[in-house]
Amino acid sequence: MWQVTWNGTREFTLGNESWGAAASAALECQSFAEDVEEELVAEDERSCYNCRYRRWNAASFTCLAAT
Repeated sequence: MWQVTWNGTREFTLGNESWGAAASAALECQSFAEDVEEELVAEDERSCYNCRYRRWNAASFTCLAAT
């Protein structure tokens, strides 16, 4: 589900439309923090897609949370 990139960040390998997997990953994450309301995209409140530590890229997102 995660790949470590060349600069040490973690990239979500399932893309930007794997709603269930992103929600499951967020449930397991101790660093999850909900983003501001304008940035929420997923129906599940607790989803990596709604986390303030995610940064979108062309295919998916990277996670900047300290784990």
